[in-house]
Amino acid sequence: MIRLDIISDPVCPWCYIGKTLLDQALALRPDHPFEIHWQPFQLNPEMPQGGMDRKQYLEAKFGGREGAIRAYAPVLERAEAAGLAIDFAAIPRMPNTLDAHRLLHWAEVEGCQDPMAMALFRACFEEGRDIGDHEVLADIADGLSLDAALIRRLLASDADRDEIAEREARFRAMGITGVPTFIVNGQHALPGCRPVETWLKVIDEITSLRERTV
Repeated sequence: MIRLDIISDPVCPWCYIGKTLLDQALALRPDHPFEIHWQPFQLNPEMPQGGMDRKQYLEAKFGGREGAIRAYAPVLERAEAAGLAIDFAAIPRMPNTLDAHRLLHWAEVEGCQDPMAMALFRACFEEGRDIGDHEVLADIADGLSLDAALIRRLLASDADRDEIAEREARFRAMGITGVPTFIVNGQHALPGCRPVETWLKVIDEITSLRERTV
């Protein structure tokens, strides 16, 4: 298998779109060589632990509702083209995503990291849930057959906070400043939201190269 690291943040709509397009390509190449691993990156590392009201966030980041509408217009266009129904208006708060990244880390240990990542995206962008809230995270975990009570205890502790911070720091030191960024085989970085055709070309090139070297 070829390792594919996805550097992402669960509150990044481009990450949701980018992974959806990758999944569409993988569905067209069911024998693809990728083994997917999600890696942490916080778009808002200074976000308060409890998050903040979304209206206040939009005022601070975009100068208000009109600025947000202009900024999010291309996101909604790409999301619709990818078959996603993102509902920014339903999002009550902008969360601090450290705990969501911790949950993704634990999900990797349990072998369900990829569905966990997609469940977090759906919860945030389609269901308007606060993915910084421990009860919401425990409920999402329970939906993937993880022990919700254990997840609550872990979230209430400092478990793996340093691990997440160290991993994110390594990616920033590599020069990564935005997400999504896809790293193929630990060597080749593909930044941004790539179309299905690009992923099909990458998969076919990898497959062809492996066949020639067998």
